[in-house]
Amino acid sequence: MFQPSNTTRKGAKGKVLDPDIDYSKVKSVHSISSWWGIGGIFLILFIGNLTSYTNSHLPDALRNAHLAKFPNAFIAERAYKDLKILNDFGPKPTGSYANEVLAVDFLLREISYIDQLKNKNQIIVVDKQIVSGGYVGVYMNKSATSVYRNVQNVIAKLEGKNKQHALLLNCHFDSVATSPGASDDLSGCAVMLEILRVMSREPEINQYSIIFLFNGAEETPLQASHGFISSHSWAKEVRAFLNLESAGSGGKEMLFQSGPKNPWLIEMYAKAIMYPYAQAAAEEVFQSGVIPSDTDFRVFRDVGGVPGMDFAYTANGYRYHTKYDSIEYIPMTVLQRTGDNILSLTKTIANSDRLPTQHTKAEHTVYFDFLGVFFVHYSADVGLMINLSVVLLSIIIPFLSLARSTSGTHGRQIRSETMVGFVATFLGAGVSGIVCFLIGYQLDLMGRPMSWYSSTNLVLGIYCCPALLCQCLVHVLCNKVLASKTTPLSLALKVQARLNGVNLFWGMLTLGITFTGYRVAYIFMILIFFSLLSNTLISMFAVQNSVHKWLYIHLFFQIFAILWSTQFYHMMLNLFIPITGRIGASINPDLIIGAISTFLTLFTCSYMTPLLFLLKKTDKLIGELVAITVIALLLASWTHVGFPYRDDSLKAPTVQRHYITHTLRTFHDYNGGLRYTDSGFLLQELDRNAKKTIEGIAMPDTITPMREIPACEKELFCAIPFYSIWHQVLFENYWIPAPQPLVHSSVRCSLQNKNKLSEHEHRMQLTLTGDHQCALVIGPKAGATLTKWDIVNELADPIEFNGQRGYFVLISSGSNPGPMNITIHLKHEITNYDGPLVDVMVTTTFWEHQKHHAPVFNKLLARVPTWAHVVPSVAAVNSYIF
Repeated sequence: MFQPSNTTRKGAKGKVLDPDIDYSKVKSVHSISSWWGIGGIFLILFIGNLTSYTNSHLPDALRNAHLAKFPNAFIAERAYKDLKILNDFGPKPTGSYANEVLAVDFLLREISYIDQLKNKNQIIVVDKQIVSGGYVGVYMNKSATSVYRNVQNVIAKLEGKNKQHALLLNCHFDSVATSPGASDDLSGCAVMLEILRVMSREPEINQYSIIFLFNGAEETPLQASHGFISSHSWAKEVRAFLNLESAGSGGKEMLFQSGPKNPWLIEMYAKAIMYPYAQAAAEEVFQSGVIPSDTDFRVFRDVGGVPGMDFAYTANGYRYHTKYDSIEYIPMTVLQRTGDNILSLTKTIANSDRLPTQHTKAEHTVYFDFLGVFFVHYSADVGLMINLSVVLLSIIIPFLSLARSTSGTHGRQIRSETMVGFVATFLGAGVSGIVCFLIGYQLDLMGRPMSWYSSTNLVLGIYCCPALLCQCLVHVLCNKVLASKTTPLSLALKVQARLNGVNLFWGMLTLGITFTGYRVAYIFMILIFFSLLSNTLISMFAVQNSVHKWLYIHLFFQIFAILWSTQFYHMMLNLFIPITGRIGASINPDLIIGAISTFLTLFTCSYMTPLLFLLKKTDKLIGELVAITVIALLLASWTHVGFPYRDDSLKAPTVQRHYITHTLRTFHDYNGGLRYTDSGFLLQELDRNAKKTIEGIAMPDTITPMREIPACEKELFCAIPFYSIWHQVLFENYWIPAPQPLVHSSVRCSLQNKNKLSEHEHRMQLTLTGDHQCALVIGPKAGATLTKWDIVNELADPIEFNGQRGYFVLISSGSNPGPMNITIHLKHEITNYDGPLVDVMVTTTFWEHQKHHAPVFNKLLARVPTWAHVVPSVAAVNSYIF
């Protein structure tokens, strides 16, 4: 718009615009070069790269040579030595020699060395717990019973002045099959050993004791921690805990769960942590169940009733639970950062008077860090007031500011333009979501899902660019359809009013989330807060209708807003992209990543999009977005760039996951005789592309979905070798008939006694013999009901599969537990019934069985591509009728 003469303006501050002039048709001095649009894209990308760097930057590692200068510091080189020894033992599933003997002996020996070199004032007490027990757990809405027999814990207590109260540090040294578990969770154990080493050499005794729990059965799941908190004599001393975990491989440890409630823990974190990395939003996302994992935090919280904090590595989730979770991919700097933080936090809590009196407040806390530079925390009640205040001020201040710039004569036009900005932002979000949905749907139809899995930058072109393009076009369309053609507002004022519409959009979302009780609303409040700061300065300096000064202020604060939003871009995609490789094939992962990308694009660019009206022409910006989108889609659809998986040739493996079980099934009749046997391979479908790979591995044989195999017509749960009912029931599995595996022994079930207690009630006494990992399924016959058992104190809810109901029991064995006796009580609807009451299926799974693989199994495994990771196992299924 042209600059009005002095006859239509009242000086530099009290601007009055002539309502008789159609300023929209006059060239505006507020307009800027079209190249600014492309510059804006590069600004966002530059800031995104900056936050990527801050998300991955780690402090330098201290070595033994630094001991003289830093005698009380965490020395990463010593921790790395411990990590290497544990890593070199190889995979350590519960029950394996590596886990039950090698790892346990090393931990006891290393703690003994630490004890010998401790300060004379310190007292270290060591215990090896061999524990049995069980509990009923609910995972992924499936109820099952978890039983552990002779699993092991190595426990060390650094005694404090007050021995009645203690802080617990927990890690687990067991791993899943085929994985050394360097990150999950040997890194945590190495960090704990070094913390014990450092603190035991200090002359000053801590106020309260510190218990170091190295547990040997977490992956089974969560069994050894349950054994400690439910039965160990030291458990009653525990007042708080720090749990060290991993859902990735290296990177920064994130505080992603705290409490429950107990805000004093977050206060301790804020006081002690050198390198903060924590988000209350991560806690709410994890506890919602959308992430297919769990930690010992659940056991300490729910069984022990103890508050605590849960830390985990989340970077490089591709390597999680694979053979690539090894020390080769864990730099020493990872241990240094974690060690510095946890050592400082441990010292702070163990010497705080808050530890024995932590139950004084029961309220949630909002907490977050900003790029690891500083940490913010406040109560949820304070958060409600902050959110409400920021939202209201962010809308009111810009409106009053714009109204003042027109001497209050154009309030209606300002409100109208604000609503145009709100509607454009709302519709832009919806349209971009629909377009990204269609792109993801079409890529899946073309057989190219997960093209971004290895080449993660493709997400920018496949989803972020189309989302931004749609949001821009919707703004242009709303400007043509909804905006007044004869507005008296200058271009600068009109754009600022549209930006206030963006405030209104995020403000409504923030308040909606706040009043539903979710703390995650702070994420949007911070975004609005930066807009509030810029609008406050614009109003203070009265530059609303300046040529470009208001724009510079707006862009300055948008730098911080984009820093805030792009850190969530990296957090969310670095977490969820690897997870799509282990969620099964029933969900199109492109729809998940497309939805996340759409949201993140709006979150990052919504305060930049209305600025496109300042451009003299928008064709360069629109053309650039179209070109990037087309190029990215071509790369994803027609080139190797879009192939989802990579081997480790470049030391950045992003592999496809497979579980293949060579299975022998033996079926017994009611009289104990043999009905028949069969054998084959069970292959699990873990991602959207897995079926194609499985078909290639199986050729020339044909795969059969597990619910369609002949055994489903008459056998309990299709006689599938279930080892983890939670995942296997949700995912598709395929069966290939094959020669028998080599099975030397397996867990077997025998009926010891069968008594009729009344006309309808019956009691059975069963015995399981064999020391291997196994799963038990008890399926009452038609007309019979399981009423009681002695496996644990609680009877779990039955699981439904293949139209049948059964009770699933996972049984883990540590060191030589011996036979297991089970008593079950059943009720039958027929009086004095004297026939079969129950089907019992026992599945024995051999994880580290490679030396005994049959030739046919080795031949099948040789067909697995190099860009895939397979967990091979051998299973023996014994089915009985009692």
